[in-house]
Amino acid sequence: QVQLVESGGGLVQRGGSLRLSCVASGLAMNSYVMRWFRQAPGQEREWVATINPDEGTRIGTAAMKGRAVISRDNTKNTVYLQIKNLEPEDTAIYFCAAAAASGDTVYWGKGIMVTVSA
Repeated sequence: QVQLVESGGGLVQRGGSLRLSCVASGLAMNSYVMRWFRQAPGQEREWVATINPDEGTRIGTAAMKGRAVISRDNTKNTVYLQIKNLEPEDTAIYFCAAAAASGDTVYWGKGIMVTVSA
């Protein structure tokens, strides 16, 4: 019973900030590569960020470099995505995903909506 549950979304004003969290259960997150994706209305899903078990990180959206930070707390089995200086273009459903480094199985959360007002 693997489950990923995102939280922390909602309506944010332009220029504001938020912190998304994803709590994993049914897996040992400390051994998983964790990622955030997002899908804007009418758009394809895109990769946002990755954090490895050794806490090495990658930001996949050029426009978010300098604005987004991905982190993890293995004691809480939680991965975070902090975004500052939000723009309306950041409006999307944000998903977290977990992948074991040794396998091709990926677990997905249901997603959480982030809406940035102009």
